[in-house]
Amino acid sequence: MEPALVLSIPKNNGKNPLKDFGLIDESSFHAPDLVHIQKASYDWLLVEGIKELFDEISPIDDSSGDRFEVSFIGHEIREPIRTEEECRKEEVTYSAPLYTTVELKIKSNQEVKQQVLFMGDIPKMTKFGTFIINGAERVIVSQLVRSPGAYFQANTDPTTGRILCDAKLIPYRGAWVEIETSNRNLISVKIDRKRKAPITTFLRCIGIETDDEILDTFKDVDTKEYQFIKTTLEKDSAVTDKNEALIEFYKRIRPGEPPNLNNASKLIDDLFFNQRKYDLGRVGRYKLNKKLKSDEPLTNRTITRADLVNIMKHLVKINNEEAEADDIDHLGNRRVRGVGELIQNQIRVGLMRMERVIKERMTTQMDPEVTTPAALVNIRPIVASLREFFGGSQLSQFMDQTNPLSELTHKRRLSALGPGGLSRERAGFDVRDVHHSHYGRICPIETPEGPNIGLLGSLSTYAKTNDYGFIE
Repeated sequence: MEPALVLSIPKNNGKNPLKDFGLIDESSFHAPDLVHIQKASYDWLLVEGIKELFDEISPIDDSSGDRFEVSFIGHEIREPIRTEEECRKEEVTYSAPLYTTVELKIKSNQEVKQQVLFMGDIPKMTKFGTFIINGAERVIVSQLVRSPGAYFQANTDPTTGRILCDAKLIPYRGAWVEIETSNRNLISVKIDRKRKAPITTFLRCIGIETDDEILDTFKDVDTKEYQFIKTTLEKDSAVTDKNEALIEFYKRIRPGEPPNLNNASKLIDDLFFNQRKYDLGRVGRYKLNKKLKSDEPLTNRTITRADLVNIMKHLVKINNEEAEADDIDHLGNRRVRGVGELIQNQIRVGLMRMERVIKERMTTQMDPEVTTPAALVNIRPIVASLREFFGGSQLSQFMDQTNPLSELTHKRRLSALGPGGLSRERAGFDVRDVHHSHYGRICPIETPEGPNIGLLGSLSTYAKTNDYGFIE
């Protein structure tokens, strides 16, 4: 065997000596665990993710609220029945059984019944970061999506040439709030892309009722040449108090339904202040606190009145060119949804369906004495939602087994496509382009040609995700 080639290097007269990188000692290059992103996310699911889900739906009451109450008070994942090799040979799924302790409280006599119930099999990750589904090895590709939080975009108005700002409040789960500025200095709000309403009507709905209160709230920002809040109040003179505002808002969100004060009040509560229907998520609360310089605890995952007011103030500041808009393509505004979070979202869908079944069964169970937790709980929706995800999701793919390097690349891939992400048809040039924040985080070279260009990428060697899913 011939000796390795050694480069001869001029001494350069002793100034700025040149180094020879022709021979690199292998022991000086320490690569991190390259499938850590997959394994860490799956471990989080088993320990915290499933517990979070059971805490979300517990307790489940019957429709009358005075007969039964079901709670899930702990879970356990047991050892798989078959080994990985047996699953490959027999063409079955490598999975572990999930058991949970279910508590049924009978309210008439305060009796409590407990049972440990089987909740279905959860596909188990191999030590290589893959899953064996029906004997075939699959990879769940991590998804790169817009992070929950508030985003401010400045656009130049073609008629006047002024900077006008739009704000979007994106939750982890729930209704989107879009606030827009028109060139007539009016600010309007859209909830879930329904009809627009003046922002002042919305402010009255959340408890800032009189004109004086509204003007006083924004007196420190609405001071320039264009007075946005004052102009919107003058235009919205028909609505003068909270009750009128609730009725007006209900008509715009639910056109065709007869407005009723109780229903309108419940709609606002459900849309923004009920955590079962509106959830900013831990990451959404963190981003919102950072953007608005607020100190709300991370456990408060619904929106507050102060949040909405601060979003409005920031929007007015951008309109007055006192603050800067966001760069929505910056990686600080996009986060990675790992395999654990994707599976958690799918189990949540199954649990919501199961909750409906439990409520229906509670109303039909006549005799509380003979009713047991097993008679109320039906695991089929959870099993079906997991099967649907692993078998048919855009992010669940047969592992590329061309060679070991292509396997590794597949596990470290990031996709902007998939449920909750972008579609090839809708994605424009900006979102596909290389951004300066990709430096050291996402490879600027490795992306497919054709319709998926820029939508699929790969993590850099030393890139990792933090607790909130942002790439560091």
